[in-house]
Amino acid sequence: MPAMTQSTAAAATKDQTDLFDPDADRLREECGVFGIFGHPDAAAITALGLHALQHRGQEAAGIVSFDGKRFHSERRMGLVGDNFSRREVIDRLPGTTAVGHVRYSTTGETVLRNVQPLFAELEGGGFAIGHNGNLTNGLTLRRALVAEGAMMQSTTDTEVILHLVARARRNRFVDRFIEGLRQLEGAYAFVAMTNKKLIGARDPLGIRPLVLGRLDGCPVLASETCALDMIGATFVREIENGEVIVFDEDGVHTHKPFPPMAPRPCIFEYIYFARPDSIFGGRSIYDVRKSMGAQLAKESMAAADVVVPVPDSGVPAALGFAQASGIPFDLGIIRNHYVGRTFIEPTQQIRQLGVRLKHSANRAVVAGKRIVLVDDSIVRGTTSSKIVKMMRDAGAKEVHFRISSPPITHPDYYGIDTPERDKLLAATHSLEEMRQFIGADSLAFLSVEGIYKAMGYDHRDAARPQFTDHCFTGEYPTGLTDHTGQQPTPRQLSLLAEAG
Repeated sequence: MPAMTQSTAAAATKDQTDLFDPDADRLREECGVFGIFGHPDAAAITALGLHALQHRGQEAAGIVSFDGKRFHSERRMGLVGDNFSRREVIDRLPGTTAVGHVRYSTTGETVLRNVQPLFAELEGGGFAIGHNGNLTNGLTLRRALVAEGAMMQSTTDTEVILHLVARARRNRFVDRFIEGLRQLEGAYAFVAMTNKKLIGARDPLGIRPLVLGRLDGCPVLASETCALDMIGATFVREIENGEVIVFDEDGVHTHKPFPPMAPRPCIFEYIYFARPDSIFGGRSIYDVRKSMGAQLAKESMAAADVVVPVPDSGVPAALGFAQASGIPFDLGIIRNHYVGRTFIEPTQQIRQLGVRLKHSANRAVVAGKRIVLVDDSIVRGTTSSKIVKMMRDAGAKEVHFRISSPPITHPDYYGIDTPERDKLLAATHSLEEMRQFIGADSLAFLSVEGIYKAMGYDHRDAARPQFTDHCFTGEYPTGLTDHTGQQPTPRQLSLLAEAG
């Protein structure tokens, strides 16, 4: 095998602490939101819905309810099951309307004051809101608001919308909310509540997902259909891109405050983020991931004896690869689901164990075999290199790495916690350098064209639906004010001045 280049050798020594965290080299989920209106068990149902969305954020969870007279809030650090499974906690959240949130922090520290849903007393009553996504002008708006005298209670971009709504000079609350939305840039799916309404809103491009269901006749909003399945709700439809939907005692009201735009949902929902049993854009996430694996086999076949997924996210794609290639599928890696991120003090010896805290080789499957390892992505490459070494230590004769998405060459600013570009392996290394770095006998990624083919589209067809795929292409679909040093738009400044 060729010697490592200077650049790959340097990359191999960086971020040593990442090797201790079993999930440090994975893309981080964004957040999950949930809301229900008019149900007597609103808080308990919200807790169950959040449990189904736990994969979207494991750092913190919160629920806000309204009992007809006052709002009640419980926000906790940690997992939903650790905090909202006890009856006494749910009993502190009475009422028939509730909104909930699970969090992974892409903006703001992981401290209790940043846990959502955020709540504020505004003119006309209380307002609670949970946010999935990331605002690309959130910092710019925040600075302008603070300069106008606003006092921020958190460090999240979500708090900006509270202040924009509070400053809006409109009579109806929904109009104030929409005025706030018009000043935002980036990706969002909001679930919010007042003392009379449950509100859902999706960004003009529909980058982040939001679905509508019904349970016992009551409307339910959630990030994914798996949350509806968890509570036994019926799926109604997806909230459309740019739609604001309001539920109150008079029924349902839909608003379209933005100019019509073609939707551009995040392609990583299909590749990695959404739960395999969810339906997104009318497609089964599980089936799409299998199709991506099958397309990968067509593009980058390998002479091998067994296809091995990197669990758990690589399993559907590996199944598709195996079926398309005719190579047997088997579990050559066993995942330990009970390892936390701070399992033990990170001594150098533990760091060297690295990925083995979470993954173990199934020697009976891989010893003496030529294996195809299938995973959904490579970020920094540190975990991939350790998995390849683990396979060789278990006796694998050859290790061919196949990735069911294109190389990640650009960071995300819409709610996915990707590293800066200089820490993305594919942005700083050639394919051959990447192969050397991870130690595989061969390495191949699914092409951008292949992603679209796997989803049933022709990448060359100008009429095909477009996805938010900037991590692969560098084509960002919105402005990036906070990241380009732009100033607030004249409209934003005028609205802030009027409100102030």
